[in-house]
Amino acid sequence: MNLEEYFARTGYKGSTEKQDLETLTNIFQHHIRAVPFENLSIHCGEKITLELEQVYNKIVRRKRGGWCMENNQLLGWVLRGLGYDTSFLGAYVFNPHQNAYATLMTHLVVKVVIDGKAYVVDGGFGVSYQMWQPMELVSGKDQPQAPGVFRFTEKNGVWYLEKMRRKQYIPNQSFSNSDLLEKKECRKVYMFSLEPRTVEDFRFQCTYLQTSPDSLFTKKSICTLQTTDGFRALIGWTLTETTYNYKENMDLVEFVTLEDEEVEKTLKEKFNITLERKLVPINVKGSYTI
Repeated sequence: MNLEEYFARTGYKGSTEKQDLETLTNIFQHHIRAVPFENLSIHCGEKITLELEQVYNKIVRRKRGGWCMENNQLLGWVLRGLGYDTSFLGAYVFNPHQNAYATLMTHLVVKVVIDGKAYVVDGGFGVSYQMWQPMELVSGKDQPQAPGVFRFTEKNGVWYLEKMRRKQYIPNQSFSNSDLLEKKECRKVYMFSLEPRTVEDFRFQCTYLQTSPDSLFTKKSICTLQTTDGFRALIGWTLTETTYNYKENMDLVEFVTLEDEEVEKTLKEKFNITLERKLVPINVKGSYTI
């Protein structure tokens, strides 16, 4: 494993000399635009593991993506290798269909401290809730980014992340009531504490999320990738392409339904993913919004 090979994967050609916010942001943005957030392994008979070397081989050498435990673990390794002060945190994801936070800590994020200021770096959420810049860990401050306005709120040692989005224009009106569309303009994303975590804290969750019939990830095949002006997502057979702020305070959300034979071609063309095994797409309704 080496940093040069990772940077070749993400296309980052900038300096790595300074451990400052600008460099961190640049490295982070190259990651989210090159490495998809995806769970396709579950739906093509592969096991997702948390061993760093296997994560590295999957994402860097096989040019795949991964979910938070893979993407953010790799990002943490990269940033530590460059000399950043990093640690892992564990979060509980909000389920909009149940209107509640998960009871299982399933989301791994990276905390980075620069010149005494703490930031959250999360390259493993995907769709419209994927931050595009490291977020300063301060309570009650609006942090506008291209995807929308993010905000942390702290109460009794628990931190909450929420996001306010723009209005949405959906040209294909047959999708205007899709269960994939988030209806609220302000959406809770996850909650977490500042207790440092290790990858070992996620062993059970990693197995549960890819095997339990109650897991979102067994109910939906998901691949999402950030672009320079929005994101694209393939959920089951539904391809979504979103352009942020294409008109004043308005995002463009374009939907298309793929045929079986179009899925693998679309993964290659839109996400630069070539699978080694046959994908079985799935999209059980509910539990996931874009």
